[in-house]
Amino acid sequence: MEYVSTRGGTRAVDFEGALFSGYAPDGGLFMPQRIPSLDRDTLQRWSSLSYPELVKELCSLFVPATLVPRNALNELVDRAFSRFRHKNVVHLSRLKEGLNVLELWHGVTYAFKDLSLSCTGQFLQYFLEKKQKHVNILVGTSGDTGSSAIESVRGQKNMDIFVLLPKGLCTQIQELQMTTVIEDNVHVFAAHGNSDEIDEPIKELFADVDFAGKYNLMSLNSVNWSRIMVQIAHYFYAYFQCAPSLDTSPLPMVEIVVPTGGGGNITAGCIAQKMGLPIRLVTVVNSNDIIHRTVQNGDFSLAESVKATLASAMDIQEPYNVERILWLLSGSDSHLIKTLMEQFNISKRLKLPEDLHRKLSGTLGSCSASDQDIVGAMRRCWEENQYLLCPHSAVAAHYHYSQPHSIPRCCLAPASAAKFQDALLRAGLVPQIPPEITALTAMETRSTSLERRQDWAQVLRGQIEAVTQHWEAQVGQSAPQGRGGSLGR
Repeated sequence: MEYVSTRGGTRAVDFEGALFSGYAPDGGLFMPQRIPSLDRDTLQRWSSLSYPELVKELCSLFVPATLVPRNALNELVDRAFSRFRHKNVVHLSRLKEGLNVLELWHGVTYAFKDLSLSCTGQFLQYFLEKKQKHVNILVGTSGDTGSSAIESVRGQKNMDIFVLLPKGLCTQIQELQMTTVIEDNVHVFAAHGNSDEIDEPIKELFADVDFAGKYNLMSLNSVNWSRIMVQIAHYFYAYFQCAPSLDTSPLPMVEIVVPTGGGGNITAGCIAQKMGLPIRLVTVVNSNDIIHRTVQNGDFSLAESVKATLASAMDIQEPYNVERILWLLSGSDSHLIKTLMEQFNISKRLKLPEDLHRKLSGTLGSCSASDQDIVGAMRRCWEENQYLLCPHSAVAAHYHYSQPHSIPRCCLAPASAAKFQDALLRAGLVPQIPPEITALTAMETRSTSLERRQDWAQVLRGQIEAVTQHWEAQVGQSAPQGRGGSLGR
């Protein structure tokens, strides 16, 4: 299994190469050269597997045993999920009016990103220990990625992580989950800008190939293939939990509704669908609706500004993983994708070719929800079920309540409602706060402020150079040179 850039200008790499990469050197994103196809017998055999077992089976298709032997892969996945609170790691709540909510938030930070990042952290550590290598991880976060990424690598001697968060645009809990981690290898920056703006200095550093190579840069935003790979399991688990029977021919369809920000999770769904899983996919967004406009009208163009919404982790204007979806649907036409994305990067406006738009709208349904819609879904779910939804999960629930369905439907829930007290209060609901989250407010915090007048990329360069020199001094020798890499938003 080799991985190629969506823009076709980079040589193919193996899983380790894709893992230790941010954007590909040509500006594209790594994708598997070939998507495995699963037959009916495999799906039936997998239907009784637990979530962790599904992750192991899926990862084994994309990570050759020559790189990570299957026994080692199993141990890494088990270790990754050892800190999850629910015995099944994820849990499906079957609520009234056919509302099925797949809770993906039982990890340390109460967010779905704990699932993929805990595994990615284990994969990184596996290779780093073997090669005695040090990496610098760069992460831009709109809310949950930062804390999940920090938890996946905190305290590790051969990894330093640099997290940029948009000051005042995350919830207090999201921010505290990052700034209260006092570890030598954790460096948090509170930037006075929005989610898209904090991506710019990260892109600038990755684009400096000499710097990225010298300091072994990588990112844990969902540009990292490893995160997409693990998230494919969400769709298989949701399908097997919600499909009425696998004894019919053809296999029954299940609709899966996916709250979408940077687009990593919905990309994983498109891959699961391409592998042969009989699912319909619906991408749901808040008022920052570029993906919705792209699906409905082929209009992949920025709005005038990012709108602050109750579903703050989805306040994103440039969902970079759309590039991966378009590459899949174009039949891996890297020349076309390179042309389209270069046009978008220049003008921030793109009208999809008619054929590509037709394939996209045939693959994905879409919906946009206002803050009023979100509040309404949160209230209704509580009134009918005494069940609290986070505002991102409520975007999916809004779609469910507003759209009739003739087949089973599953709504993915990316975060616990406990992380979004202000949204709950706005909906007239009473937050239920776990003691681990309450304790955050009394803990010491540490972060570096990035003001608008500063050159953020230059500040990061200085910090990265300093920590690398410190690591080299500790090991008493120069750090081996290696490929850069990335962990996603």
